[in-house]
Amino acid sequence: MAHAPAAPIGRDARILTLIGTGHFLSHFYLLCLPPLFLVWRDEFGVTYAELGLAVALMSAVTAVLQTPVGFLVDRYGARPFLVGGIVLMGVTIAGMAFAPGYWAILVLALLSGVGNSVIHPADYAILGSSIDKSRMGRAFAMHTFTGNLGFAVAPPVVAGMLLVMDWRQALLILGLIGVPVAFAILWQSRILQDQARPAKNDAQPSGRELLMSRPILLFFAFFLLSSMAGSAIQAFSITVLGKLWGTPVAIASFALTGYMAGGTAGTLVGGWFADRSTRHMPFIVVLTCFAAALLLAMGVLPMPEVMLPVVAFVAGLAMGASRTPRDVMLKEASPPGQMGKVFGFVSAGLPLGGAITPVPFGFLIDLGLAWLVFPAAAGLLILSLLCMGSAQGAAKRAMGVRAVPAE
Repeated sequence: MAHAPAAPIGRDARILTLIGTGHFLSHFYLLCLPPLFLVWRDEFGVTYAELGLAVALMSAVTAVLQTPVGFLVDRYGARPFLVGGIVLMGVTIAGMAFAPGYWAILVLALLSGVGNSVIHPADYAILGSSIDKSRMGRAFAMHTFTGNLGFAVAPPVVAGMLLVMDWRQALLILGLIGVPVAFAILWQSRILQDQARPAKNDAQPSGRELLMSRPILLFFAFFLLSSMAGSAIQAFSITVLGKLWGTPVAIASFALTGYMAGGTAGTLVGGWFADRSTRHMPFIVVLTCFAAALLLAMGVLPMPEVMLPVVAFVAGLAMGASRTPRDVMLKEASPPGQMGKVFGFVSAGLPLGGAITPVPFGFLIDLGLAWLVFPAAAGLLILSLLCMGSAQGAAKRAMGVRAVPAE
């Protein structure tokens, strides 16, 4: 049987540019506040705990609202929510430029989190419906890449702006950038396709039944556990390497940068693979086990200092490459017309993992058990694989049941 010709690559590139720019901004806005903490501490007379609350509010609201927003995206379409979310993020960040006190910063951070909660469910619903299937892996990879890029450039950009202007001017400029981006998406929205609605006679589970089903809960657990492992490395690798091996802060920091850079580059490798093979699960298993082995080695084997950044980069590369096939598998497990709620719910495991990891791992270090941090992170990765394998099997069985026509 002849295959349908692929959609023009120029159209897919325009879609990715629009969605990727919005995703870049959402991540940029999440990390544009920490560089202002020193200024705000003097300006508003607040503690570092109170300053951290602004970022915590943005992340927590984003995580909590992703799932209900996903229901709305599936019901009413993704495009209006995407445009509205980007406008809300931009306006609230710009509004901080006029904050009379820190209480206003907190209120605006909360509202910015509301806008940010739209991004993942809306983006994946649009990409899954608009991008040619032969390029889906690379599209998901570029989506992840633009988000990581937003995280990476936010601190140095804001810090650089503070050298030449007041913090209020900087936030006003950065926030207002979101408005033309939203209007560009609105102007080009005709090329952004919403999900096809399932036929009325299709047997579809309710939203609650779907999200509480075994495959989706296992996918959530996989995202959560892998995020916990990555967050532990990001938060404590510099401290642990110093305590275990006396690694200088500069070398340990370079190793962490290598891990982060490898993860970002790896997403592109994973996207390339996902479009050229259907053997996603073996790819994920091999790379995750390889990454876990390298992280374990960093925690139990003394290495020459020059090797640490190299090993960390390769571990990050393996982890990053496994992410895109994971996203493609989740798309394939989503029933027609329900990608918004599925991706909204499952991807909430990523910020949740980052939120719950620092305290218990910090306790390990406080108790003199720093040597357990890297092995525990490796163990979380292996545990995540068990969830992923079970999720894939359960998803295949569920799709087989849905494929059986009702009598």
